[in-house]
Amino acid sequence: MSTEDLRTAQRAADELRRHTGVDSYAAAFVMGSGWAAAADALGEVVAEVETSALPGFQPPAVTGHTGRIRSVRSGDRDLLVFLGRTHLYEAHGASAVVHGVRTAVAAGAPRIVLTNAAGSLNTELPVGSAVLIADHINFTGESPLVGPSFVDMSDTYSASLRAAAREADPGLAEGVYAAMRGPQFETPAEIRMLRMMGADLVGMSTALEAIAAREQGASVLGISLVTNFAAGLAGQPLDHREVLETGRDAAASAGSLLAGISAKL
Repeated sequence: MSTEDLRTAQRAADELRRHTGVDSYAAAFVMGSGWAAAADALGEVVAEVETSALPGFQPPAVTGHTGRIRSVRSGDRDLLVFLGRTHLYEAHGASAVVHGVRTAVAAGAPRIVLTNAAGSLNTELPVGSAVLIADHINFTGESPLVGPSFVDMSDTYSASLRAAAREADPGLAEGVYAAMRGPQFETPAEIRMLRMMGADLVGMSTALEAIAAREQGASVLGISLVTNFAAGLAGQPLDHREVLETGRDAAASAGSLLAGISAKL
């Protein structure tokens, strides 16, 4: 992380504290496509801030991602909830993609929960299911790190946080997430390649944010909501509207899952 990126994240965190009155958070949640409605189950919204009021954030560009951050009270703990994210294909660069995560850590969140919508490459991971990310393959061709920042990635997605998530829902499956640059969906040939390489899920986010969080020493939990089978597996065209519709249909169960996981963190 460059000095300027660090300064911008710290300024954003300071401004966030001014708006919310909260000095630190038990965890931060990043809501991916289809997950926004599930955020309502996390607790009482104490404050909501437009990202336009904070340094370094880009305006939302994708349907289903709003430019808002919530400070949520859950029992005796404070949670930070990002209702959307910036994607690499929006052409603002890797630093913009991970700015939310860096701001969350600077605001005192030691745990980062990254959610996303994903295509399934595994017939045992059906549409509508939530899947823990055990590891990722970064096919974006980018990294948010600069210079000699040799971050160990052997435990990117915390084993202890995954165990805590399974306490909330023992039936949760795990899989390997392949992060692609997008914005186009993958070709059937690309999906066959990813399956051969061991991927179970595919999407256009999460990996860069996880790298940035690990650089800063935060623990990471990743959860994918399967919104479709990947190209060549279902015999029908892929559509972003399908992603959002599946998220809306799964909002109640996804919200219960997040609330249960939050209580275990």
